[in-house]
Amino acid sequence: MAADKSAVHPVIDAIINLTAGAAGGVACVVSGQPLDTVKTKLQTFPNLYRGFMDCFLKTYRQDGVRGLYQGTMPSLLANVAENAVLFACYGTCQQLTAKTFGLESISELSDLQNAAAGSLASVFSSLVLCPTELVKCRMQALHEMRMVGKTSLACGTSSWSMVRNILQREGPQGLFQGMSSTWLREVPGYFFFFGGYEISRSLFTQPGHSKDQLDALPLVVSGGIGGAFFWLVVYPIDSVKSRIQVLSMSGKQAGFIQTLLSIIRAEGVPALYMGLTPTVLRAFPSNGALFLAYELTRRSLTSRAEHRMSAT
Repeated sequence: MAADKSAVHPVIDAIINLTAGAAGGVACVVSGQPLDTVKTKLQTFPNLYRGFMDCFLKTYRQDGVRGLYQGTMPSLLANVAENAVLFACYGTCQQLTAKTFGLESISELSDLQNAAAGSLASVFSSLVLCPTELVKCRMQALHEMRMVGKTSLACGTSSWSMVRNILQREGPQGLFQGMSSTWLREVPGYFFFFGGYEISRSLFTQPGHSKDQLDALPLVVSGGIGGAFFWLVVYPIDSVKSRIQVLSMSGKQAGFIQTLLSIIRAEGVPALYMGLTPTVLRAFPSNGALFLAYELTRRSLTSRAEHRMSAT
């Protein structure tokens, strides 16, 4: 991730990581939004669709390409904000992890220790992710909410009208509906996310070379593997989180444990995995694009910063 040995000032390095993380967030959304929309619909209203392709085609027939990209703006905000904070905090968490294990520099961290640092960084990124992802999920499932008779919802189809509706009905705290579920997903999920990415990069790195010298293809594949690990581990938690965030539109929603148990009792354990197929299909290109954009942006900005410092 961040360069192991850099002459760049720590503050500049944090800004570089923040900017590169934002670039990665944009690449992730642009490449994976349609499949993310299908995932959210299947998680929240599994009985309305026969599966992945049925949901995809019905959404396309109903609203066209626009329907598949419903919620793109809040999704962009969610991913840009999350990844900017995540990668900005990642370097600091790496340093903290190195000190905890008595290491002199982050270059000595193992892949699993880097994974632990990424998991810790997700605690902070979740604070900006939860409100934006809440709006995104509600935007994606708005059509289904109206289909099942929730016509009393007086919110429009824009991101701002959704935010305004949340503030009017639930107050500022309403934007953090599902916060505990978000932490339950992000903290373990990012351990496997960064772990899968770092281990994959290590396997691709030739003896005597650095991970930072890897070309685009190994970075994309490593990012895809990390993304697949993330979702395979935490998908049931994400399903519960989506239910809490979307269904709370029509009234007060139960907490995580109550929602989890109600899904299992009423629909069975398989309901927790509805939408897993489009999610894993999306994980490879979207997270591959995320890490490729992050690494290339970080390398370019770091090189420019080091050049300016050496010139002065």
